[in-house]
Amino acid sequence: MSKLLSAMGDIVDHGAMPPPRAFLFDLDRTLVDLQSFTDYAAALRDLTALVGDQPGATVPDADWDAPTVSTMAILVALSDDPRWHEASAAVSVHERAAIPQSQPMPGLGDAVEACAGRPYAVVTLLPSDVARDVLDAHGFPVDVIIGRDPRIRAKPFGDGLVEAAERLGVPVTECVMIGDSSWDHAAAVDAGAGFIGVPVSATAFPSDVPVARHLVEAIERAP
Repeated sequence: MSKLLSAMGDIVDHGAMPPPRAFLFDLDRTLVDLQSFTDYAAALRDLTALVGDQPGATVPDADWDAPTVSTMAILVALSDDPRWHEASAAVSVHERAAIPQSQPMPGLGDAVEACAGRPYAVVTLLPSDVARDVLDAHGFPVDVIIGRDPRIRAKPFGDGLVEAAERLGVPVTECVMIGDSSWDHAAAVDAGAGFIGVPVSATAFPSDVPVARHLVEAIERAP
């Protein structure tokens, strides 16, 4: 039987399930902490100066600070807007500036070995080029990165997970998403993938969402 930690720290029995054929990782605060060092308040000021407040940008709540949520919500709302590329670039200046200060999350150095030869991809709200530079800086090899792209609906939609699974050649229903936020969980549910959280706070997920204490434990506990 597969047993996973719930968000309250208890063991939850999820029954007998086959092991995943592939893993889909969030990046920020799952593999590497870039968010804590990114000035999203400044990014939000630059973004709203460029495109306005976008009051219709409604997204699920997340265990992030208000400027980060607002910044990501505006980018999601602009996905069909011709200003998206300029808006994303304005934000990415601040994200890229944080790379030298970014920190690996616990277990990053052992994550590839823990995957035991199974393929994996990264699905992130960061631009793909910033994501690759962050991961290169921390020595995490990855071939498939699905980053911020107006052609692919961002998390909390599951489109990026479906795209990543297709590139890996694995049905998304046979993948497990590992991430730190409710947006990651929502995307996994939307895509039909499994999910294990690696929360950075006790309030990140409802108590019925399976979680692990760190990255390697999440990989090893995947059903």
